[in-house]
Formats: sequence, structure tokens, C-alpha cells
Amino acid sequence: VKAGAVAVLMFDPGRDEVVLVRQIRVGMLDEQGSPWLLEIVAGMIEEGEQPEEVAIRESIEEADLQPANLIKICEYYSSPGTTNEKVYLYCGQVDSTHAGGAHGIDTEHEDIEVVVISFDELVAAVESGLVNNAMTIIASLWLEKNKPTVLAQWKAEA
Repeated sequence: VKAGAVAVLMFDPGRDEVVLVRQIRVGMLDEQGSPWLLEIVAGMIEEGEQPEEVAIRESIEEADLQPANLIKICEYYSSPGTTNEKVYLYCGQVDSTHAGGAHGIDTEHEDIEVVVISFDELVAAVESGLVNNAMTIIASLWLEKNKPTVLAQWKAEA
């Protein structure tokens, strides 16, 4: 697997909620508004890892949740005019009942707030521009389009 990034939209179908993270992004420090972005869990692929392994590892590290029934959304290049970074995007099933709090890895200087919102709130946040990063926008639009299929697939796997 080529090095790159992995991101996961964690969705609780029973509660119709998504689990997002809010963390400071250095690239946003000079932008108007807050540098604390609301986004899906994401991380870099380390040597010898498969994208699915990274999806689970990062979900545990950043949100203390282990997604089940990962569905691959797509692979894409984040900014092919300047980098060859490939992003592997997934949707995973979680139970958001007890999600929340602060997480992250101290050695990676992560300060991550876990945020649980309804799926409808996520769609509204994308439409309003509150959610303004590609990974989260792509995953949200994908789930909005494919939600009935996802629910049927997860129900069949249960």
C-alpha cells in the first residue's frame, strides 16, 4: 500500500449520529475564524500497515471507539498539483452512546475533542460551511447518498 492518509466517518445507525473530532490545525491559524476544525477521524499510514488497520487504530486513538463493518468509500489524491498523498476514506459502524471527551496521543501532541452530532446536523454543517475540509465533506455527501444501502448492508451483517 502506498503511503498516505486514512479517514473514517464513524456512524451510529441506531441513533442516527456521527462521531467527529475537533482539533487545531496549524494550516488554519492564519484563517479567519477558528483553527479548531470539526472533522472525521484521520491518520497517516505507517510502514507495513493496511488502510483498514489504520482506520481502526486512529478511531481508537482519537475517539476511543472501534468501528465495525468498515465500508470503503473511495481513494483520492488530496491535492495532486502539489503532492502525491493518497487518502483512503471509510465509513464505520459505531455505538455513540458513550462517545465524547478528550483523546489523542500525548507523544503526537494531539489534543482532540470528540463531538457527537446527529446525521442531519452533519449535513447542515457541510451545507453551511461549518465543516470545511475535504475528507469530511466527501464522506458526509457519500453517506447522505448511500445511507439506505449502508443500513441494509450492516443489518444483513448483524
